[in-house]
Amino acid sequence: MADLTLKFSGEVIYWRGPAPFHFVAVPEAQALKIKAEASRLTYGWGVIPVTGKIGRVEFTTSLFPKNGGYLVPIKNVVRQPEQIEVGDVINVTLKLG
Repeated sequence: MADLTLKFSGEVIYWRGPAPFHFVAVPEAQALKIKAEASRLTYGWGVIPVTGKIGRVEFTTSLFPKNGGYLVPIKNVVRQPEQIEVGDVINVTLKLG
C-alpha cells in the first residue's frame, strides 16, 4: 500500500495528563482510514507514527488512540511558531506510512 495522506481541520484541546499536551482530534472519517491501516503502521499500543504539517511547520509525532479515535499531539515546537492556542481550529496534514 502506498503512503496515506490525510487533511483535516480540528479544534486544539489541552489535556492535563502526566505530561501536559495540546492535541487535535482526528475526525471520524479520517480515523476510520487510519484504523484500516493501523496493524501495518503501529509500533505498539496502537500508537501510529506520522509526519505532519501545520501552517509552515513540518514535524514528526505519533498519533495516540483515544476513545476509538486518534489524537495528534501538538508540541510546543509546532504550536509556538504558528501561535496556536487552545480553542483554535487548525488545518492539519498527516502522512502515514
